[in-house]
Amino acid sequence: MSSESKKQIDCPSSQATTEGARIFGVVTGTPEAHRVGYLTEALPVSEKLLALAGNAEPTQVFRIAGRCDSSGCKHFKDNSCTLAQRIVEGVRPVVNALPACQIRSTCRWFRQEGKAACFRCPQVVTNNPDASDYEKQIADAD
Repeated sequence: MSSESKKQIDCPSSQATTEGARIFGVVTGTPEAHRVGYLTEALPVSEKLLALAGNAEPTQVFRIAGRCDSSGCKHFKDNSCTLAQRIVEGVRPVVNALPACQIRSTCRWFRQEGKAACFRCPQVVTNNPDASDYEKQIADAD
């Protein structure tokens, strides 16, 4: 058994219902210039926290990490996350230093793409109703 299979690997763009879901960031800014504010501690998803999203979907307001579904995910092919690959290849970095992220040690994107994924992560919104056509193409290319 590989060490990766022993330790949970997290998807940093999970749904609130994902096994082991934790909120690790909050989307800030405007629809045109949003950024993730990283929490100092990843918090288990709870009804109380989800209620803070108000009328928005939780994934419009929060960045949520949860167990990577690997073979059950449309973005996972040939033992890698194609979403992470597309983000690194198609999205410009927005920071040049690693964000203070609480899930890096278990993050699928970081394990696969390294710091290049982290430099782009602060602009990722899992459910962005204001996404451009290009952003939608990157998110849904599979």
